[in-house]
Amino acid sequence: MLITTCDKTFALQPDETLLEGLERTGHDVEYQCRSGYCGSCRLKLISGQVSYPEPPLAYVGKDEILPCCCVPQTDLNIVCHLRVDAPENHPDIFARDLFDTQLD
Repeated sequence: MLITTCDKTFALQPDETLLEGLERTGHDVEYQCRSGYCGSCRLKLISGQVSYPEPPLAYVGKDEILPCCCVPQTDLNIVCHLRVDAPENHPDIFARDLFDTQLD
């Protein structure tokens, strides 16, 4: 499944929860329980479909998902941003070849 957020698109790995995928890719997601009890990881769903193996105990609105316990059924577009300290927000100053003769 492809997951598109406000800042990037990534592939969810096999056996990875959406929350784990968001963490792996440097996204800022609040969570407390990882089991659908508290709802603090709630995100806005722009498009796509998810299911829940067991109904979450936290309230979930029609345009919301709980990434800790949902299972994407299609590609998703969600409202979530990268962490401020994510590598994508701090480019490596040494990534460019220092001897590159082309000027920007």
